[in-house]
Amino acid sequence: MTALSGAHTVGRARCLFFRGRIYGETNINATFAAARRRTCPQAGGDGNLAPFDDRTPDAFDNAYYTNLVARRGLLHSDQELFNGGPQDALVRKYSGNGKIFAGDFAKAMVKMGGLMPAAGTPTEVRLNCRKVN
Repeated sequence: MTALSGAHTVGRARCLFFRGRIYGETNINATFAAARRRTCPQAGGDGNLAPFDDRTPDAFDNAYYTNLVARRGLLHSDQELFNGGPQDALVRKYSGNGKIFAGDFAKAMVKMGGLMPAAGTPTEVRLNCRKVN
């Protein structure tokens, strides 16, 4: 799961999903939080976007993990990967070695792709991730 979370090295999140982190959490880099607050007010602006990785937002690299070590995770769930818990060592490893991250990410994606839903579980491939077909 730690490797798969690295997909957040690309993409953006809506203010609605990170507002609580930038205004209410203490395990966040103050400069990073201030920068995110400029585009995500305490009220309103729910649809305003911010990159998961503000250093290389459109590159698939290990900067996501470097950001976590620096307490610059955009989402609460991201920063939990590096917050004094059992995944800290792996996050540090990925932050220092992009090749190891890329290899582990590829293996995890293949493994996840082989998972099948339980028999009888209704499934659908969404044409637009934000809404049911």
